[in-house]
Amino acid sequence: MQFIPQAIPDVILIQPKVHGDHRGYFVETFRQDQFEEALGYQVNFCQDNESKSIKGVLRGLHFQLPPFAQSKLVRVIEGEVLDVAVDIRQGSPTFGQHVAILLNETNKHQLFIPRGFAHGFLVLSDTAIFAYKVDNYYSPECDRGLAFDDPALNIDWMLAKDLLKLSEKDQKQPGLVDLGTCFEFGVDYYA
Repeated sequence: MQFIPQAIPDVILIQPKVHGDHRGYFVETFRQDQFEEALGYQVNFCQDNESKSIKGVLRGLHFQLPPFAQSKLVRVIEGEVLDVAVDIRQGSPTFGQHVAILLNETNKHQLFIPRGFAHGFLVLSDTAIFAYKVDNYYSPECDRGLAFDDPALNIDWMLAKDLLKLSEKDQKQPGLVDLGTCFEFGVDYYA
């Protein structure tokens, strides 16, 4: 596996080695030892999640507040998505900036999104099966979001806004300026 820091270095693109032949393929999607060595700290995933969505579905931008903040390791099993991570750590040199990566069934790439980031994805294929690991359990009381279309974020979602399919919740999220301090840069949210 290759671990490639992105423009925001805490967000890591993971390129697993795919072994394929006429029968199909095999890929190792996670190894704790390599993962921790690449990150330089321990992340203990405790839950796996999966969703299936149709083209134009935009889920996000979501995050959970401490003490239920989550890191995510995301991948696409079938189809293609634009995956986006936004730095929401107050005081960070990359606060309000984002990383956007195409994840699909062909490239088998994964993205690690640490605590302190809002996360979302847009389905670009007819359907997509999206899977991810999290390192903390879901808490409805700590569930928060950020407006996907906040002009301050300048995210190119690759589809016209009238083609997007959003939940009612995701249509009403606050912009970055109204978010307040959810995370602070330099604080160890893994302790």
